[in-house]
Amino acid sequence: MTIKIHFFIFIAAIILPGCTKKTEDTATSLSKPNFLFILADDYGYHDSGIMGSTYYETPNIDRIASEGMIFTDGYATCQVCSPSRASIMLGTFPARHGITDWIGAKTGEDWRKVGRFNQLLPPEYVHKLPSDAVTLPEALKEGGYRTFFAGKWHLGDSTSWPKSHGFDTNIGGWDAGSPSGGYFSPYTNPNLENKKDGENLSMRLAAETVEFMEENNPKITGAPFFAFLSFYAVHGPIQTTQEKWAKYRKKAEAAGIVGKGFEMGHFLPIRQVQDNPVYAGLVEQMDDAVGEVLNAVRELGLGESTVIVFTSDNGGVAAGDAFATSNLPLRAGKGYQFEGGIREPYFMVVPGITKGGERNSTPVTGTDFYPTILELAGLELKPEQHIDGKSLVPILKGSTLAERPLIWHYPHYGNQGGEPSSIIRQGDWKLIHYYEDDREELYNLKDDLSETNDIANENTERVGEMSNKLFALLDKMGARYPTKDPEWTAELEKKHLDQVVNNRWPRLEKQRMEFLSPDFDPKNDWWGSKVTVD
Repeated sequence: MTIKIHFFIFIAAIILPGCTKKTEDTATSLSKPNFLFILADDYGYHDSGIMGSTYYETPNIDRIASEGMIFTDGYATCQVCSPSRASIMLGTFPARHGITDWIGAKTGEDWRKVGRFNQLLPPEYVHKLPSDAVTLPEALKEGGYRTFFAGKWHLGDSTSWPKSHGFDTNIGGWDAGSPSGGYFSPYTNPNLENKKDGENLSMRLAAETVEFMEENNPKITGAPFFAFLSFYAVHGPIQTTQEKWAKYRKKAEAAGIVGKGFEMGHFLPIRQVQDNPVYAGLVEQMDDAVGEVLNAVRELGLGESTVIVFTSDNGGVAAGDAFATSNLPLRAGKGYQFEGGIREPYFMVVPGITKGGERNSTPVTGTDFYPTILELAGLELKPEQHIDGKSLVPILKGSTLAERPLIWHYPHYGNQGGEPSSIIRQGDWKLIHYYEDDREELYNLKDDLSETNDIANENTERVGEMSNKLFALLDKMGARYPTKDPEWTAELEKKHLDQVVNNRWPRLEKQRMEFLSPDFDPKNDWWGSKVTVD
């Protein structure tokens, strides 16, 4: 009798956990999905194949888009990184949270040290995430989620790193906004251990993300996870392996190398062609890393219970930094007030909801991720926090959102040549206010996506209405504005711009051709990628 009882208990110990696990799996897959949020850095709207590039090869990023919904009018909340990243975490526009430039940019009279001789002095901005705000990962932790961060942070000093704002784990996130030490180990990052010389940074961040998902598989833990993979790629300095460079150099040659790659913008030359083989290799390496993570989701059996998001923090770098890509037909790129600076790849895969490959033209932005993710998680929304965001769940389910204004506030000079400005988009209409001379431009994006035809003079009533709405919103949010620099002279600024046209522009054209030369050799073991030690 005793033997039989013990045998029954033994069998129950084997069977019952399995039954319990199945119940937990079902609950997890239906009521509390996992979230894999992939954020690329400086990745342009047309830098992936599915969005129109015939030069870059991105089968894994394309896979996310083809399996989810493509928001064709998806935006970052700013044309540079830190403000956009803060908006994802907070659900508020930069004018409201106060991080209006990349953290580290000079302001006030210090701006003169940059040597640009501009008319305005940029205002001060907030230098880290506010400690009293409830961030997206904190809201998810309250709802039982395990949270993980890997990659670029750039949202404050050591008092404001990821663990201070709701992430249980932080791999590689700290003050810096560029890949300190480069894209091949050894890195110089206090939160990223060097393991193997020559290791690729994007692949390492992917491996860390996979390891987190393996160790925190809800099928074992019973708790869903929020994994935020924030690539340093494709931010400069751009680096790649010799093999990938050679592949894309040949591809550019086969397509026909044009003799001129840039056109002069207001302050800097702007790249007009996608033919940079170093950048292309960097893009492909990031895509390889995305593939590793997507494959792990499938292999762990989490494909039906994991929401996947892919986006970028601002437009591709067409001027400034590494002058790496072209966003045409979108105008300009990172740092600019035009669509090339703010319109992003914006993809969402929601199992059981998105059908795959759908395109939706509703204007959406980075503040919308916060309420969307909370609603998909079955958690109570926090409208007092994500005040500038709207849940996109109705759109994902085939419905619509009421039209609303989207605004951008960048009262700074971009390193890439953008001008201090504020923007409002309402429907198809986009108004840009410039602070140097208070002029305003108006574009109809449905008719003029490239923003080549300013129709403000023909629509003065609309301009007035949109401008009034823009500044009413900015003032309500407590926006700060630039001021005139009393030391500015037109002569000094013209002298600087003449040097850009006569010296820097020719150097950029020369560098472009060097990258495309069969003899190109960076003479540093291809940025350290060839020194891998087993």
